[in-house]
Amino acid sequence: MSRAKAKAPKSETREFIEAVVVALVLAMFIRTFFVQAFKIPSGSMLPTLQIGDHLLVNKLLYGLRVPIVGTRYFDFFEPERGDIIVFVFPGDPDNETDYIKRVIGVPGDVIEIRQKKLYRNGELVDEVDEPYAQYLYPSQTNRKPRDNFGPETVPERHVFVMGDNRDSSSDSRFWGFVPFENIKGKAFIIYASFDGDQDWADWIRFNRIGSLVR
Repeated sequence: MSRAKAKAPKSETREFIEAVVVALVLAMFIRTFFVQAFKIPSGSMLPTLQIGDHLLVNKLLYGLRVPIVGTRYFDFFEPERGDIIVFVFPGDPDNETDYIKRVIGVPGDVIEIRQKKLYRNGELVDEVDEPYAQYLYPSQTNRKPRDNFGPETVPERHVFVMGDNRDSSSDSRFWGFVPFENIKGKAFIIYASFDGDQDWADWIRFNRIGSLVR
C-alpha cells in the first residue's frame, strides 16, 4: 500500500518572496482603484496647497477609472464646485501628466471673468464665496485669458478648473475644459509636507500633516 508523500515545508526565502509579491500586487490594486499619493510640484494652488505637500487622493469617489484607456465606470458622484481634483492634463493625455486644480464650473455653468472678477451663471463669485483665491498682480484690461475670459458654457461631462493662485496658474482659462474621463480623484488629506528652502530643523512642516484639503 503506497503512502502519500508529505508536502515539503516552504523555505523562509520562498515565503518572504510570496509575501512581497502579494503586498506589491495589493498595493498596486489599491493605488490603481482606491487611493493614490500625489506631490505638489508648483505654486499654482497657493495658499491652499504648498510646494512640497504630499496628498492622498480618493480615486473611487467619482467612479472607477481604468488606466491607459481612461474609461470611467460606475459614476458614484460627480465633481462639485470647490472640489480639488487630480486629473490627466487634457492637452497631453498619452503622457499621463497629472495636474491638480479646483473645480470652478460643472456641466451647464456659464463661466466668465471680467477684470479678475469671476462670474458664474451671471452672478459674481466674490471673496466670501472663494476665500482661498489669491491674486498677485493688478488687473489688466487687455490681459486675456488670465484677467478676462468667456463667457463660455461648461459642456456635459466636463469641468472648468482653476488654480487658487489665480495669477500664476495654467488652467482651463488657457487650455480648456477637463473631461470627466481624465479625472483621477479628489484630494482629501495632507499626509506629509516638506519645505526644501528651509534647513533640516524646519524641513518637515509638522503643522500641515493631517490637514484636510479644502
